[in-house]
Amino acid sequence: MQNAHISSQLRALHSALIDIVTMMNRPQRDEALIQQAGIALDRALFPLLVGIERFGPIGVVEIADRVGRDYTTVSRQVVKLERLGLVERSKSAADQRVHEAIITEKGREMTDRVDEAREKIGRAVFETWDPHEIDELTRLMRKFADAVKDGTPNEG
Repeated sequence: MQNAHISSQLRALHSALIDIVTMMNRPQRDEALIQQAGIALDRALFPLLVGIERFGPIGVVEIADRVGRDYTTVSRQVVKLERLGLVERSKSAADQRVHEAIITEKGREMTDRVDEAREKIGRAVFETWDPHEIDELTRLMRKFADAVKDGTPNEG
């Protein structure tokens, strides 16, 4: 009985995650966030700028892996961000073969505006939720993300 319940719950969880990932990956969502933030940035560069701000300094291969793109494409896009003055690139202190990107002040100002827009949108999503529900969702999502990140067996 327990296995059947877990299987049912895993199926429901997987379905919810697919719905969330599908919605998060829609180009229209990034466009709406860019517009809400009032910034001028190519949509293809948007996830890279945010990722560099969140995880930088970060190498091109790692950021490419995080956004699910080819590293050669990401490398060209990071150069564009650098030309716009939004990121700087330098050799990694740990490995001179690796070029890392880090956000500039101009880039941080842009991601701060994105964060403000994201918060406005998030507040609208959660306006009917009880604060305890939001706390529980946040706690459980972090627990789930950590478990998946740290313990996912290789698929084969």
